[in-house]
Amino acid sequence: MGARTLWTAAALLAATPAFAQQAPAPREAAQETSADIVVIGERRNLLDIAGSGSTIEAEDLERARVLTVNEALRQAPGIYPRDEEGLGLRPNIGVRGLSPTRSSEVLLLEDGLPLTYAPYGDNATYSHPPIRRFERIEILKGASQIRFGPHTVGGVVNYISPAAPSDFEGTLFLAGGDRGYAEAAASLGGEVAGFRLLGHASATVFDGVRENHDLSFADYSLRAERTLTPNHEIVVRIAVNREDSQVSYSGLTQAEFDADPFSNPFPNDRFETQRYTGALTHAWTITPNLTLKTSAYSLYFNRDWWRQSSNSSQRPNDSSDPNCGGMANLETTCGAEGRLREYHQYGVESRLSWDTRALGADANMEAGVRWHTERQNRLQINADAPTGRTPGTSVNGGLREDNLRSANALSGFAVANLDYGRLTLSPGVRVESVTFERTNRISGASGEESLTEVIPGFGATFAISDAMSIYAGVHRGFSPPRVEDVIDNSGVTVDLGAEESVNWEVGVRGGLRSGWDIDVSGFLMEFDNQIVPSSVAGGAGATLTSAGQTRHVGVEASTRISLRDWGLMRRDDVYLRAAATYVADADYVGERFSSVSGFGGVSVTGNRLPYAPEWVASAAVGYTRGDWLNLQAEVQHTGEMFTDDLNTITPTANGQRGLIPEATILNLAANVAPDGADTTFFITVKNATDELYVVDRARGVLPGAPRLWQTGVSMRF
Repeated sequence: MGARTLWTAAALLAATPAFAQQAPAPREAAQETSADIVVIGERRNLLDIAGSGSTIEAEDLERARVLTVNEALRQAPGIYPRDEEGLGLRPNIGVRGLSPTRSSEVLLLEDGLPLTYAPYGDNATYSHPPIRRFERIEILKGASQIRFGPHTVGGVVNYISPAAPSDFEGTLFLAGGDRGYAEAAASLGGEVAGFRLLGHASATVFDGVRENHDLSFADYSLRAERTLTPNHEIVVRIAVNREDSQVSYSGLTQAEFDADPFSNPFPNDRFETQRYTGALTHAWTITPNLTLKTSAYSLYFNRDWWRQSSNSSQRPNDSSDPNCGGMANLETTCGAEGRLREYHQYGVESRLSWDTRALGADANMEAGVRWHTERQNRLQINADAPTGRTPGTSVNGGLREDNLRSANALSGFAVANLDYGRLTLSPGVRVESVTFERTNRISGASGEESLTEVIPGFGATFAISDAMSIYAGVHRGFSPPRVEDVIDNSGVTVDLGAEESVNWEVGVRGGLRSGWDIDVSGFLMEFDNQIVPSSVAGGAGATLTSAGQTRHVGVEASTRISLRDWGLMRRDDVYLRAAATYVADADYVGERFSSVSGFGGVSVTGNRLPYAPEWVASAAVGYTRGDWLNLQAEVQHTGEMFTDDLNTITPTANGQRGLIPEATILNLAANVAPDGADTTFFITVKNATDELYVVDRARGVLPGAPRLWQTGVSMRF
């Protein structure tokens, strides 16, 4: 898949145009009358939620002309998304100082249903739909997130797909830029044979941030809605996406980065994926006060990652192999590792909500149950040649891993919102019961382990006024371990344990006046057993390790100001949005010794956790003139951070440890719609000052994206 795929898709899209970010607006109160699973809903609903949360609306995405999901999520407080390959296809999302590696501490949802392909057994995001597929994003933290699981430690990120329109309408998006960037996206919606339909397609190519990193990605989805009777409605969602990219797993050594920060010495690496998802949701309004929503969902994900190095300490893959004993052999006799993964996932869940009277209050109640199963087929095949794709016969060739790993889960929850006028109390509880199994098909060894966790939560809101409320809550944080971390390759159970915490927060949100909204919250997360990837401690792989007792303390805040809504301007507007997170403490507090090889006797108690910057902030100021011009400048700042538990400052030779300096990125965007028409021309400049910065050292040094520009057109009809 490459340029041919892009332009073929563009030709098809031009015939049936639309653009997901500018898709038709949802029907009035769509989430209240359809089978959509509501996480937050409209932004104004945040006033009634007993926990911190935020929404990123279509207008926010369009004004900034965001290129990646990472760029979009930086608009929300409490979130630290770390870049990797330049398109956000493998986002690393951290929350309130938690490790961002592979978004393992975050629950990712699409329309309220699991987006990750193995949330119980391997919650690692190696594939992600493009931002173009969604019209808005919701982020939910605090006690109210226990409605969703299994991960209740960091937060919930829910991507909302556009609702299907009743009338035929569509949009088209075409864009190009430097470093080989080209993108086409389109959709078409309307009513056919009683179904409201919305189809979406997009294709993107990009030369990537680093050399030898050509990216090619395509995504296709269809949403169908039908009202069967006044009391019954169904929503069907299916999606297919594929990636065929030249992507390396390894970062750079410090010397390689100093010589050329955007280099990549592995031209033979390849990353290919296919992802198929489907979901059917049925909503039954039993009575005006009682609704049952039942969803069935499935996912198939196949990933082949062929690479000659897994981290910057491997130069090349295995120096003990005489055929691969030096970098000069990379394109001749040095072989390749094939890390091949196949995931199958199925689930059924039901959510019953009802309005009643309870404990002297008007009560909104919700309870649900879910059965979920997932299976991983995992192979490692070592080929003899750099472009080989079959098992080799050399000393390091052949089949190295053949594993079957599975997780089966049964979960349930019950929450209530008890309305006592200005005071609302929100108690709730979630239960997760998981069974893990692992079989080594080479040796025949197998093992099984189970765990059951009770996850209580309690929140409250108090209405200071109609436009302002105080919220507070406490809940138990829980993240299940991966299958490979509780059962080793010989079938022996490893006592790693689940990740558990107690999370507190208190905040205030609402409108100080018309045109000025704020949300400020303080948080405390105390872990009995925080799990961190060993790679952030300088290790070579993806093995996790217990960090023991840790504590996160901080404040997050956001604000929005519109001079037009304030009444200071009429037709034109000057607006500001800003979000900031200050993590004062993200420290080891229990007795703890380093995980870095050779430093096992060094105490790290009191040290800061890896990849937990003190400050993450973003701010945008913009000007709109009528409905035809929008200009915006945005600053995104990330503070300095350590990359190992020793809090090493000076970079090591392999580049995997050392302080990552702070970085501030300036993004510019201009949107022009002549005569206020449905056609908008835009131009953006990302990292306008061309700042050179580092985003990661876990597998060697990874650079952030250099200055990039894009220009294009979006049309609505």
